[in-house]
Amino acid sequence: MKISIVGTGYVGLVSGTCFAETGLNVTCVDIDKIKIDKLNQGIIPIYEPGLKEMLDRNVKKDHLHFTTDIKESLVDAESVFIAVGTPPDEDGSADLKYVLGVAREIGMYMTDYLVVVTKSTVPIGTAKKVKAAVQQELDKRGVSISFDVASNPEFLKEGDAINDFLKPDRIVIGTESERAEKLMAKLYRPFLLNNHPIIFMDIPSAELTKYAANSMLATKISFMNDIANLCEIVGADVNKVRKGIGSDTRIGKKFIYPGAGYGGSCFPKDVKALIKTADENNYSLRILKAVEEVNELQKSVVFNKIYEHFNGNLAGKTFAMWGLSFKPLTDDMREAPALIIIDKLLKHGAKVKAYDPAAMEECERKIGSIIEYGNDKEDVLIDADALIVITEWNEFRMPNFKVISRLLKNNLIFDGRNIYEPTEMIENGFTYYSIGRNVIK
Repeated sequence: MKISIVGTGYVGLVSGTCFAETGLNVTCVDIDKIKIDKLNQGIIPIYEPGLKEMLDRNVKKDHLHFTTDIKESLVDAESVFIAVGTPPDEDGSADLKYVLGVAREIGMYMTDYLVVVTKSTVPIGTAKKVKAAVQQELDKRGVSISFDVASNPEFLKEGDAINDFLKPDRIVIGTESERAEKLMAKLYRPFLLNNHPIIFMDIPSAELTKYAANSMLATKISFMNDIANLCEIVGADVNKVRKGIGSDTRIGKKFIYPGAGYGGSCFPKDVKALIKTADENNYSLRILKAVEEVNELQKSVVFNKIYEHFNGNLAGKTFAMWGLSFKPLTDDMREAPALIIIDKLLKHGAKVKAYDPAAMEECERKIGSIIEYGNDKEDVLIDADALIVITEWNEFRMPNFKVISRLLKNNLIFDGRNIYEPTEMIENGFTYYSIGRNVIK
């Protein structure tokens, strides 16, 4: 079975590689020739554990191919996945120009029945627009070729995407014909053999499921951050509160860790897009609007602690920062809290020296050399006035505090992810700030 995947970003590349792993013949398409050339050389554009090894293996087996020619990729393909970006417009709505551009190209070049699948995260009603765009091009050609559209949202966690794809909690597919449903069931048959649930539904429900899922997770994060801020005021410990509520199976233990706010490619964009969709339909998603507001304020919480500690006198101070990406095991810095903290520190005359195991190149691409980048986590500590921990990479979890104390000017740590134990910090002589925990300073 041959399929085509248009877009070699995070979703397209992971999906294509994992489909190839099941034995499918997969062609990944992108208009960026430089990216395709690099992929053909085994150079991948994203940081994702295990992806390169799987990609190399399937290229060698001739299961996975890369091209800039969408026409070529459609030859003998039974389905084509649209996995291009849907960046937010200024008003928060998802920009569909790339999705619809691909749909038009499909209509220009398809020669036989296809299932056109939206894999990108798209607003409700996008499938109808995709169908219209394909049909418009077929009409221009004066040909009659049947096709179906389907919605197959992705639920991939950056840093664990391969496991999520190959061992999914669920596979959601929206279709409008029995023929399309049968083809999609065939495509995902390898996953059904391992008893992973596949849920067929109508297309609007599938489109909404993706947004609703990410918005629910974002809600849990903002709720715990709000509770953490209250804990500091009333003298409670958010970690104990978290354990207390997380033991309730109706709530669960996941996504209730307080921190410096959520970021990345999905939660901020999807929350905004769902709010916009509701507004366009004359309905206000009041809870999600509060979720977004809490998150924006939370990204400044760590900076506010720094500002208050130094009584606003940050000019000339140097801060070591551990972590830049919005979460561990990725180089993604979209909407990363680190960017907000860096911007505020620099505006107040401070200097920043940062280290991240994966995201320094991406950070430099985004903001240039306005901060200093270290060779390792100890390098950035030298003569810094304080350490800021903003991403919970494993290598930051068990540091040598004697080394930190020796290299820093002051025994001062601002922990935006609560990865250290307050009692240990006090025993090691540190002034320690965290989120939602009252620590002796």
